[in-house]
Amino acid sequence: MADTVAAKLALQPRETVTKAAAVSIREIFLEFLIIGATSFGGVVPYLRGSLVTKRQWIDDKEFVEMLSISQSLPGLNATNMAVLVGEKLRGVMGSIAGIIGICLPGGLLMFAVGIFYRHHGDHTFITAALKGVAAAAVGLILSTVVNLSKKALSHNVDFAFIAATVIAVNRLHLGVPLTLVAVGVLAILFHHPRKAQKESAKP
Repeated sequence: MADTVAAKLALQPRETVTKAAAVSIREIFLEFLIIGATSFGGVVPYLRGSLVTKRQWIDDKEFVEMLSISQSLPGLNATNMAVLVGEKLRGVMGSIAGIIGICLPGGLLMFAVGIFYRHHGDHTFITAALKGVAAAAVGLILSTVVNLSKKALSHNVDFAFIAATVIAVNRLHLGVPLTLVAVGVLAILFHHPRKAQKESAKP
């Protein structure tokens, strides 16, 4: 495992290698603990804010790729991201630290909230507050989508891929994994360098 991590780090830019090598298990645990305790209404904006903007452990390109993998596999996006980022930084122990950190506060809080909601969930003010939080969550996710799209969408055809994904999932009711695989294949065929381009690039 150590050889595998070292080989991955060797392929990364020097700045990224330095940051990844300097990250400790404790830092991974604490960062995901904070994300798990403060990510109200949707975890994706908080993940990007902490991992990309604040810590700079990964860049936007890696974030989008890891998020795509997380959405394609069973389980919650947050826990899948914790596993992927933790493994990238510190291998298996990093993954374990990440997933424990992000699940611990939410599990404890939801246990307490579940008890409270059982006794007071039908209160008018509680219902109104939950509706407001739901609307804010949509806004947070939309803000993250806009920021990521500025770097992730490199061609106008990418918007066609977005439209195809939305139509397939919301209108045709196709499964998310099947849709992502299909759109992914189309994207590979479109973005893959043409043979003529490779030949013209040769001296």
